[in-house]
Amino acid sequence: MSDTPDLVVDALGLLCPLPVLRLRKRMTDLPPGAVVQLLADDPAAHVDVPHFCAEAGHDFMGATGTTFTLRKR
Repeated sequence: MSDTPDLVVDALGLLCPLPVLRLRKRMTDLPPGAVVQLLADDPAAHVDVPHFCAEAGHDFMGATGTTFTLRKR
């Protein structure tokens, strides 16, 4: 599987909980295994995104600056 993103979700400038809500909505139609990058500059995203992945069963692949990468399960 490639780690090249299948989808990039831009949530820059949005505050909690909007980045995760936008991410969840945009991921709905993606197949399992799809790689998604979320762009979010809200400091809470560093807690919210891994928590969302754990709750929804997705693989959190890491964060670099304002880019969060995950794989849909």
